[in-house]
Amino acid sequence: MKRLFDFVISVCLLVVLFPVFIIVALLVRMKLGTPIIYKQQRPGLYNKPFFLYKFRSMSNELDIKGFLLSDEKRLTTFGMALRKYSLDELPQLINVIKGDISLVGPRPLLMRYLPLYSKEHLRRHNVRPGITGWAQVNGRNSISWEEKFNLDVWYVDNYSILLDLKILLLTVHKVFKSDGINQEGHATVEDFEGYQKEKSKALN
Repeated sequence: MKRLFDFVISVCLLVVLFPVFIIVALLVRMKLGTPIIYKQQRPGLYNKPFFLYKFRSMSNELDIKGFLLSDEKRLTTFGMALRKYSLDELPQLINVIKGDISLVGPRPLLMRYLPLYSKEHLRRHNVRPGITGWAQVNGRNSISWEEKFNLDVWYVDNYSILLDLKILLLTVHKVFKSDGINQEGHATVEDFEGYQKEKSKALN
């Protein structure tokens, strides 16, 4: 049921939003150059890796030593607008159609985070990751990693089609309000450094 729901809704959204998809792609090409689509390997269901697609929202500017500048310096006003309204996430509808991810589920994070989770939080990968999720409508990037992972695990244990519909409706509301896009003091969100370090930060 969930897979059928994901496929049908994603195909419909891709058809309806196709003009927006093309316009955003052209703007990314004009303002940020190529590649238009940014792809990165992420862990999917049961940690199986796949390539996640997003529209680029950062430039490729380098420092004098040839290294990429910090996120703060590469994230342009245009890129911030894409993130504010989640337009950079549109290519992930292709991931949903392919079966890599779901419309709703824990957000797919970086491959290098896999060995850093606690055993309990690793259960967030027992379902397909999603474009949006329970953590995204309950704080997104404004809450701690531990809070996010607790919400992800809660979703794994309480999944239902009705819950998915609720999350999708709340997501639309959150996008228009632009809640929790960035973590305070960061252009995006602070790296996850491991379960023990998160516990230590919380105590301090």
